Amino acid sequence: MSVTREEVAKIASLARIRMDDAALDRMVPELNNILDWVEQLGEVDTSTVAPMTAVIPQAQRLRDDVVDADPKTGGGRREDVLANAPAAEHGFYGVPKVIE
Repeated sequence: MSVTREEVAKIASLARIRMDDAALDRMVPELNNILDWVEQLGEVDTSTVAPMTAVIPQAQRLRDDVVDADPKTGGGRREDVLANAPAAEHGFYGVPKVIE
């Protein structure tokens, strides 16, 4: 598969990228090289490779969701925080309905 100069101009137009004639001429072989590389990847036999989301195993490092009760470090100050709210309801910020 290869692209022509007109196709590169169309792609640039769709991407709202202004390119002069010299830039278009430089992009044609670059895009063709990229497409050739993608075709080479399609030839690789991956039937024995299991689907994966990452090359290395990853585990999420989660912390416990615990409220710090010490008022000096941020926890246990619900009333102080809600005092700044224009509307507080049941211990939470009251917000106007946005979907009817």
